[in-house]
Amino acid sequence: MCSPENLLSSSLPTERREAEGDTPLPETLEAQDTMKQFLSDRILKAGRAVCNALIERSPALIRDRKYHLKNYRQCSTGKELVDWLMTQGGSVHSRNQAVGIWQVLVDEGIVVHVKQELNFHDRECQFYRFQEAEFGLSHTSNERDLEEELQEGLSLLVQMGPDALLTMILRKCPSQRSAEDLEVIYEELLHVKAVAHLSSSVRKELAAVLLFESHAKAGTVLFSQGDKGTSWYIIWKGSVNVITHGKGLVTTLHEGDDFGQLAVVNDAPRAATIILREDCCHFLRVDKQDFIRILKDVEANTVRLEEHGKVVLVLEKSSGSESANHGASGSNKYTVMSGTPEKILEHLLESVRLDTYGIDATDSCITDFLLTHRVFMPSSQLCEALQHHYHAEPSEGSELEKAAYSLNRKQKIIRLVSQWVLLCGQVLREDPHVLEFLEKLKAEVISDSRLLSMLKEQFRDRRRTRVLENGYQTLSKFNQQFDWFSNHEEPAGRIQPIKAHDKVLYEIFRPDHNCITLMLPVNSTVQDIMSSLVGPDGDHVLVNMNSAGDRVQLKLDATAVFTSLGINERLFLCTSSQVDQLTPLKDQLGLEQGTMDSLEQMSSKDIAGQLSDYDWELFGAVHEVELVYYIFGRHRFPTSTTANLERFVRRFNELQNWVVTELCLCADLQKRALLLKKFIKIAIVLKEQKNLNSFFAVMFGLSNSAVQRLTKTWERVPSKTRRIYCANERLMDPSRNHRPYRLAVAKLSPPYIPFMPLLLKDMTFIHEGNKNYTENLINFEKMRMISKTLKIVRGCRSQPYVPSSPQKGLTERMFLETGPVRVSTYSEQSLSLRSPTTVRQYIQNIRVIDNQRKLTQLSRAVEH
Repeated sequence: MCSPENLLSSSLPTERREAEGDTPLPETLEAQDTMKQFLSDRILKAGRAVCNALIERSPALIRDRKYHLKNYRQCSTGKELVDWLMTQGGSVHSRNQAVGIWQVLVDEGIVVHVKQELNFHDRECQFYRFQEAEFGLSHTSNERDLEEELQEGLSLLVQMGPDALLTMILRKCPSQRSAEDLEVIYEELLHVKAVAHLSSSVRKELAAVLLFESHAKAGTVLFSQGDKGTSWYIIWKGSVNVITHGKGLVTTLHEGDDFGQLAVVNDAPRAATIILREDCCHFLRVDKQDFIRILKDVEANTVRLEEHGKVVLVLEKSSGSESANHGASGSNKYTVMSGTPEKILEHLLESVRLDTYGIDATDSCITDFLLTHRVFMPSSQLCEALQHHYHAEPSEGSELEKAAYSLNRKQKIIRLVSQWVLLCGQVLREDPHVLEFLEKLKAEVISDSRLLSMLKEQFRDRRRTRVLENGYQTLSKFNQQFDWFSNHEEPAGRIQPIKAHDKVLYEIFRPDHNCITLMLPVNSTVQDIMSSLVGPDGDHVLVNMNSAGDRVQLKLDATAVFTSLGINERLFLCTSSQVDQLTPLKDQLGLEQGTMDSLEQMSSKDIAGQLSDYDWELFGAVHEVELVYYIFGRHRFPTSTTANLERFVRRFNELQNWVVTELCLCADLQKRALLLKKFIKIAIVLKEQKNLNSFFAVMFGLSNSAVQRLTKTWERVPSKTRRIYCANERLMDPSRNHRPYRLAVAKLSPPYIPFMPLLLKDMTFIHEGNKNYTENLINFEKMRMISKTLKIVRGCRSQPYVPSSPQKGLTERMFLETGPVRVSTYSEQSLSLRSPTTVRQYIQNIRVIDNQRKLTQLSRAVEH
């Protein structure tokens, strides 16, 4: 719900506070401190390449101009610059893209408007010139070098263009923004921490009134303590220091943070002084009159339903498009914002439509409820409520009207339960309360001849519709036994999902490194493990130790110890006095010798293909609701598991460490350069296969400091391969909440594997920035935002994945691939190493070094 209090609530934190037993997010998301400076240098280089090419190829475009009796020296028109860029080929396919490129160069000061205007315009009457002297632009005589530099520069600038175009939109006066402009701003606000807790309608209103404000120099005072509060600020780019009298520097705020709300709403003086911490800071500003109006609009569009003097349901009036997207019911077009679990369910049952079929046709709000209900309404409670509604009879009306109402309500409940099974069947099969409820409901449906007859008719209509739409006869048939799970498909693949009641192998080590193995449930507590090993009177403890020798003594009530183990972490059983004497196993330290000999026998495409096949099996075993358990804390869901999700996240960490390990263990410079090239190729193939999770894992491995410092190795990589790497490195840019990645993934169609750590980070921001309850009611707006991420995961798998094709024949390989093994030296061993089975065995049994200090030492050893 978005009340005035919610609008003023604190911004989302930038770090996740780890709950006990939670698996931390990969640290690589936060290890991007130097990315901005690196990116700025690359933009300058790209700008020089573009300007050099224009001066070299079309010098006549730069000349003196006369317009409205004024002379402008050595400049070009905006239209001419766009026209020229369109003729250069490469990745520029539209005038809008070209405008974005020039806007990037304007923002960087490489190109300037003759009247110092900040926006680039594709017009004849707008003049621009190049800052050749300041940026050291020089002429290049070698046409081949010029073309390579130009295409490399354009590749980067095309990716930067959307950001620049967005800034152009923000610079516009609010009254001049088009509907398309407002939609672009709204989509961007979905990823801004400061407004993550606001409702969709409030964000739409903010998009219409936001003002863009920029300041060039660090040290600029934005406002001083004691000044009158006139605006609310959101940091769009840069950072600021917060200073108060007597205390000095209180804190530093960064991109996505906000300040100035309280002074605006309370009509109070500013509580602190805000000073720019760095050059070129950009802000989104909401002025006081707009801010107050939005607060009033929120209240005016809110409807509160009461029972016995207490509010039980809060609805917000929606526009037509919002009601379609957010589950507004009927013609009233109201969206659920908060309420008691029972009243939310009752309201949603009213909105169930009986004339549509499938999950896609289901009210979005119902899907949100079914995916997140475990947070506020356990399955047992939901089953009881549904059973109650199924038997509820209206108190008024004729017998005929009562019968019609009852039949309609029963059909709606059956429809909702069917959708529940389609969405969560894999999870519901493990819940005895749900299975008992489904059996009872099935018996009641079968015993009601009139209801059963109507369901059969609806099934025939549904089947007939499918034939008309798809042009083929569906294979499914109506089951007389009314099996709820008849349309639910279990994940297919060699790797089956780990279920909460499954037993797994626990390996427990003693201080002398002897191993004890136990088969225990995956969700076993430390107390369960200890009880299986030692008596209750001893002073034994269970310790988790990593490869660096760091030890964590586990609490007795900690659960799911098996799933929380990271790479190269092991469990040790010892007495309290032995904890400090524990040492890592030899196996924990990782490889002592690299596997270059094996890797050079496998093609990049084969490795990437098998990686994707394996990742799809891991990803397919993860149910969306595991993300809910993971973010809200699995201790809140004792009968559920996050084992599949944590196995998938652990795989990400494993792959990035694999890249670093192999490169740092390869002592030969020439072989190391070939291996670096191979990893870059693997990353590119993974991206082509739309395996973004492993693509990022490999790219993060390549960006590790232990790899980046290998300058001699990078110098030996062909320039074309380095350019490809740099172009894809742009997707790792964390600015604007990883906007480059989000823009790229928005263009993908399923199936694809998303960058899971970022999805978990998004959900963490939502969870920690929004309360579960507001005014003692379920904050359903938060559940809707959580569900949006779950739907992304579901959407990725909405189309079937086709495993990689079998290997090509030997003859094809000899002629179509530049393999590392010469034809004359092909052997039985090299052929077997390249077989799909061998490649799969290799990628499933990767061993890595995960100790960053050791990796850095190895890196220094191979290149001083």
